[in-house]
Amino acid sequence: MSKVKDFLAEAGVFFLATVDGSQPKLRPLGAFLETDGKLLFGVGDFKNVYRQMTVNPLVELVACKPNGHWLRYTGRAVFETDETYAAQMIKKSGLEAIYNEQTGNKLMVFHLEDATAVEIAVMGEGENLL
Repeated sequence: MSKVKDFLAEAGVFFLATVDGSQPKLRPLGAFLETDGKLLFGVGDFKNVYRQMTVNPLVELVACKPNGHWLRYTGRAVFETDETYAAQMIKKSGLEAIYNEQTGNKLMVFHLEDATAVEIAVMGEGENLL
């Protein structure tokens, strides 16, 4: 898992792909948290991405590094029930203005299960990172 974490940290921004009906949807993310042996990500409960993931939890994260290598991290999104993860992610990522009692917005934290992670060189074979 640390290889995936290191890749995401170096890339900075990564993209989360979901499905809305039969239409793929892609959006940039940057916040993640490694704790308890899991990589955790978050989406707002008020966003379409959260609704899409509750209907179809199969997602993919993609990131690119400046050297042209890219990561494909695929799995089934499982939302966490422990709210301390959301509090940690909000604080670490500076998202307090978006997720607080005044706005009523809630950060829904998830990790990937049944996951695969492959680092792919521009002109090469993929390397399994898990």
